[in-house]
Amino acid sequence: MNTEDLRKLVTRTMPFGKYEGRLIADLPGHYLNWFARAGFPKGEIGRLLALMQEIDHNGLSPLLDPLRVD
Repeated sequence: MNTEDLRKLVTRTMPFGKYEGRLIADLPGHYLNWFARAGFPKGEIGRLLALMQEIDHNGLSPLLDPLRVD
């Protein structure tokens, strides 16, 4: 993980699926957990989803608030 990945969580949107268009940082925990069980996609999106799942699972989502763009 690099620091730019944290910024991407609050600026990049989900490119496919039920939550297409929603910020990765705003994806529901149950959806992120499903990916953790089923397998994350390959590439950058998979890496970001895995990072967000870890942050959400550990209750650290509020740490992303200062990075959010208004």
